[in-house]
Amino acid sequence: MKLDRTDIKILYELQKNGRITNVELADLVHLSPSPCLMRVKRLQAEGYIEGYSAQINLGKLGQTLTVFTEITLKNHRQVDFARFLAVVDKIDQVIECHLVSGGYDYLMKFVTAGIGEYQTIMERLTDMDIGIDKYFSFVVLKSPIVKSHLPLTSLFPV
Repeated sequence: MKLDRTDIKILYELQKNGRITNVELADLVHLSPSPCLMRVKRLQAEGYIEGYSAQINLGKLGQTLTVFTEITLKNHRQVDFARFLAVVDKIDQVIECHLVSGGYDYLMKFVTAGIGEYQTIMERLTDMDIGIDKYFSFVVLKSPIVKSHLPLTSLFPV
């Protein structure tokens, strides 16, 4: 399925506000409600829209700790990457995991209840012998800019 400018605008608006009404969305993308709804349903059916979720204000719930961690593996065979990922994929506190180029293999983002929980997770991972050679931790002090939406209209100007 080839997307046009209107499809991209629909995706852009939905990622900013998944609870927007179809009438409001149609107005924003300059369509009438019926064709807009048909496009949204098509985007869902084709897998462009994977789901909808709520953005939680963690500060309202209590204190948390965010840590970015650089991880270097001892070996770089496919089996080593697969073994590592199979384990970290099961850790709820791992919010993101990226295979990156440069001086280390993975950049991971943890959100934990505190430094003690983070350290326990890292000790468990290093004790499991899943191929971690070394890791470096970067504790987030403040996050002045956090966006939950991607610049779709800039990335895909159609």
